Amino acid sequence: MLKSVLLGVLLTSTIGVTAQDTLLVHGSAPDLYLTHTVKKGENWYSLGRSYGLSPKDIAAKNKMQMDQGLSLGKQISIPLSKNNFIQSKDAQNGAGLRPVYHKVAEKETLYRIHVRYDKVPLDNVRQWNRFTGDGVQKDAYLIVGFVKGNGQSAVLASAPAPVPAPPAARTEPAIEPAAKPVAKTQPAEPETTKPVVVKSQPAEPETKPVPRSQTAEPETKPVAEAPRETSVGRTPSIPEGGFEQIYQQQTNNGRSVVTEKGPGTWFRSNAVVGSGKYYALHNTAPRGTIVKVTNPLTGRSIYAKVLDAIPQLKSNANLIIKLSDAAQDALGINEGRFYCELSYDEK
Repeated sequence: MLKSVLLGVLLTSTIGVTAQDTLLVHGSAPDLYLTHTVKKGENWYSLGRSYGLSPKDIAAKNKMQMDQGLSLGKQISIPLSKNNFIQSKDAQNGAGLRPVYHKVAEKETLYRIHVRYDKVPLDNVRQWNRFTGDGVQKDAYLIVGFVKGNGQSAVLASAPAPVPAPPAARTEPAIEPAAKPVAKTQPAEPETTKPVVVKSQPAEPETKPVPRSQTAEPETKPVAEAPRETSVGRTPSIPEGGFEQIYQQQTNNGRSVVTEKGPGTWFRSNAVVGSGKYYALHNTAPRGTIVKVTNPLTGRSIYAKVLDAIPQLKSNANLIIKLSDAAQDALGINEGRFYCELSYDEK
């Protein structure tokens, strides 16, 4: 029991250090740099070993002399150059390298990031971050290269953490059995909590705003029902239950599906935001088919009902789907054109 608790504390501490030691890049090519906070016992030479760079270069970047000592907590700029900053495609497999991250700003594109970081190949960025397409999300952290270093500094001491992370994850099930006896040693809890659960359950119908809002929808249903045959900009009546259940029925629980990958856009509709019931235009899926739409950048998915085919307009060229705009928040997309993955009934 004590060993399991100590293992859990150790794992938590490792994860916390890793999060704090994320190397965030500043500036733009050719003046790229990292910010390092001086820790106890560090000096110019230890920083040079930690970042694969001459101590003189670090001192020059900070307009300091090497005979000046480094005070604890001081912010030091670490330059990134061809000597210590690697952007080759297979760099992630190299020993003694640590990933350097860029935080995506609002309305920032993948192409702009490519230019800012010395025209790093877009395919390299996609491979390092395991995504396809060109869409990036605000506040996401993207790997834009790797910095050299032997890990002697207190900062890089946590760099090897990603390697032992998988074994640590495998030991977590061993912690769970230890946690279960704790629940068993509290026999009084089931007796004291049951009355609370029973009391809260009758109150749920009074606190569920969603069913009440749906009951008000019959007033808008006639507006949606009339243009069902034309589809664009309109939404038919919302059926009982979710579209996910219908999707599972149509696809034999996901076993009989066709998949597509490509660009999509939005059309305006009166679909209810957050209802989980959205609508789509698609060229091959029959009307009434439920399509699962996934954003590969966030991993989020929604289920949309096909209303009609995509209109044959120049602006719709090469699109694989058009979605009702109510699905934007659910998919985590704020761009007018986006990359997505589809799956639906193959019949």
